[in-house]
Amino acid sequence: MIKSMTGFASLTHEDERATLGVTIRAVNHRFLDVQLRIPQTLGDLELRVRGLLQKRLSRGRVELAISVQLRMASAPTVELNEDFANALAAAIERARERGLVAGTLTPGDLLRLPQAISIRERVVEADPAVEAQLAASVEAAIEQALADLDAMRVREGGHLRADLDARRAMLGELIEKLRRAADEGRGALEGRLHERVSEISAELPVDQAMVAQEIVRAAARSDISEEVTRFRAHLAHWTALADGEEPCGRKLDFLLQEMNREINTIGSKADGLGIAELIINAKAELEKMREQVQNVE
Repeated sequence: MIKSMTGFASLTHEDERATLGVTIRAVNHRFLDVQLRIPQTLGDLELRVRGLLQKRLSRGRVELAISVQLRMASAPTVELNEDFANALAAAIERARERGLVAGTLTPGDLLRLPQAISIRERVVEADPAVEAQLAASVEAAIEQALADLDAMRVREGGHLRADLDARRAMLGELIEKLRRAADEGRGALEGRLHERVSEISAELPVDQAMVAQEIVRAAARSDISEEVTRFRAHLAHWTALADGEEPCGRKLDFLLQEMNREINTIGSKADGLGIAELIINAKAELEKMREQVQNVE
């Protein structure tokens, strides 16, 4: 099946415990490269999240970001660094005795010193039941985001399929034109060789049987029937891969390499009118297909 590797999905999931945000971006890559941005509170889910992505995706650079806003109200805690405050008060007292400062240490003085007072969110003991429910909500949100991403990749893959099918059909026409041109060229070559042999035999004795064998051998060197057969098989295999359910980007890329090799061989063997132009057109179509296949999962 032809799917694009490019896609985007973003959704927000709300329930009585939290508001979850999931964003997935996917671009082209030779292999599956997963980049995760997960809150520390969900660090234990990383392996499961990677498993979900690997189950649904086979190629591409995928970035997944998860945000969590808990609905549980939490009162901050204010902590006094008593050791620091005592040391500060003692230092101020010594300075007062020497007449360097006047007055006493006030609350405002402490608030201006970050080492004296720290304000933190209250640490709430984890509830296993709540954590399990939150993990289930996160996984459900990721599954939905992956479904949306897959739908977008399928839509884009449909456009890629239409373009690639048109070019595959064009290659089918070009290989048939090459076959006909090569057959005509081989017949013309045999005709020229027979004419040349006739001219020579008028002046010198010639073994006609041996000459006929050599003419057949010379014509056989320009025979491209094997290459044409393999090229047709590659085109048929292409259609089977595109119609299948499995991701086929790498296999299509390999087929294009094989088709390009066959075209090069045909270009070096075939002899006929217009062969060079047909070879150039075929290689141009293969290069355009290769560029498109780089977007296929």
